[in-house]
Amino acid sequence: MLVVVTGASTGFGYHISKILIEHGHQVIGIARRKEKLDEIQSEFKDQFYPLAIDMTNLDSIEPALKSLPAPFNIEKIDALVNNAGLALGLATADKADLKDWYQMIDTNIKGLVTITHTLLPYFVQNNKGTIINMGSVAGTYPYPGGNVYGGTKAFVEQFSLNLRADLAGHNIRVTNIEPGLVGGTEFSLVRFHGDQNKADNVYKDTKALTPEDIANTVDWILSLPEHVNINRIELMPVMQSFSPFNIVKR
Repeated sequence: MLVVVTGASTGFGYHISKILIEHGHQVIGIARRKEKLDEIQSEFKDQFYPLAIDMTNLDSIEPALKSLPAPFNIEKIDALVNNAGLALGLATADKADLKDWYQMIDTNIKGLVTITHTLLPYFVQNNKGTIINMGSVAGTYPYPGGNVYGGTKAFVEQFSLNLRADLAGHNIRVTNIEPGLVGGTEFSLVRFHGDQNKADNVYKDTKALTPEDIANTVDWILSLPEHVNINRIELMPVMQSFSPFNIVKR
């Protein structure tokens, strides 16, 4: 299977690429940081093709995919893992940086739909394909400071479900993976704009999910028989649960 993985240079993306390659698949890894992609290619050799793209540079996505060399030609792609995404800031909406909001929308929504729109015609033409979108529990459960990040992940959930509606009759699968707290990535470091102490405190005294847990989930979905579609799958560590409604008394 030939799989496109976005956000492949670190965290979920790296571990997804790793397990897929270990299980015999080829991966086209997309990320901004070319040097990171080159390191991964040196690790996985001919099974990994690095494609340096900034997912917010929307006009670059389609030409880059259409220029892929053999044996990674766009017509041969079997699956897309839309993993690239980020959260920026944890301020309440009235204090949030508008630039952060725009960047989350550009990456988590615009980048995701652009690459999906590019590959879908080939999946339909081949009458096969799998799209795995990386959502979040933030798309279902609101929390203070989640504002636009949660909004983008709610979009991803509905986009995934609506793709299933549009693709009925085609042998194309669509899954939305919705993780809860996951450690061992750059997620919180990016959210807090490089503040390592703040990032570390998110996971202090917890046993969070790991990037390998998410990678194993992706691998499992892709290993299922072609007639089986997982619509959505929500994962949380055992130590994470649900909060009561917030009631403010005056």
